[in-house]
Amino acid sequence: MTYPENYRYTKEHEWVSVEGDTGTVGITFHAQSELGDIVYVDLPKVGSVVETGQSFGSVESVKAVSDIYSPVSGEVVEINTLLADGPEKLNEDPHGAAWLVKIKLADPAQVSTLLDAAAYQAYIAG
Repeated sequence: MTYPENYRYTKEHEWVSVEGDTGTVGITFHAQSELGDIVYVDLPKVGSVVETGQSFGSVESVKAVSDIYSPVSGEVVEINTLLADGPEKLNEDPHGAAWLVKIKLADPAQVSTLLDAAAYQAYIAG
């Protein structure tokens, strides 16, 4: 699996893609493959404030329930409503159509502290 070069990654297996002052957040291909078949996604409400490193929701699979940690701080401005009826999309397209939330960044500089694609791939390779 190749990871998008323009995304930034966390060691908790989330990614963020930034456009302007908005970050789109999702879970990585590695995370969804470790979880197995995803059956439910719990996301915050629009308007919620999230903090870097804090849990803002969860992903439930046939194996386990895993928290989702925010890679950046800010306000949730959009959630991916496709996942309410089709959580399995996270298994199919975790770096694309199955993004989780969009966050108005409180501090865009936070993104620079995250792993780039090469560093993330080295991290998961162990």
